[in-house]
Amino acid sequence: MSGRVRIGLLFGSFNPVHIGHLILAEHFATRTDLAEVWFVVSPHSPFKEATDLLPDTERLRLVELALTGNQRLRAEDIEFSLPRPSYTIATLDGLRQRHPTHDFVLLMGADNLPGLPRWQESARLLTEVDIYVYPRPGTELPELSSFPRVRVIAAPLLDISATYIRESLRTGRSIRYLVPAAVEESLVTQRTSA
Repeated sequence: MSGRVRIGLLFGSFNPVHIGHLILAEHFATRTDLAEVWFVVSPHSPFKEATDLLPDTERLRLVELALTGNQRLRAEDIEFSLPRPSYTIATLDGLRQRHPTHDFVLLMGADNLPGLPRWQESARLLTEVDIYVYPRPGTELPELSSFPRVRVIAAPLLDISATYIRESLRTGRSIRYLVPAAVEESLVTQRTSA
């Protein structure tokens, strides 16, 4: 096991990326055994409708903008080249092929854990990878949280939603401090030039 690097994977549409995502990722990258956290920008979740999504490359660009200067956080676009809808197990297999010296850890909110048994090849996920779960306000930890490879980690959480940010943009309201300044500037410029 010597020489292996542990990487946390934070999956999401990041539509757009906001400070809640960044605070969570920084916490995992600096307060756990993870060397880095990668933002896996998902083109389309099999559990969500593909409506109201910014273009894939635009969401990736905004994540890259948000992470500029932080060596422990990185944007990852592997799912753009995988069949859609993208499944976590296929993404993991692809990342393991690309990075054979890395051990990948799934990062997920406690609200996603109960649905894990419905995921593609969930038995493989539960036996092959560590899963770090962060509690969500108002969400009780399900039975799966006591599974051997599941570790609950307290992390600071902000109740900010990308939906709220998109609605604020649509109605011309401020998104200052909800997203990094470079992301705000890019989104506001897009809105005003549209």
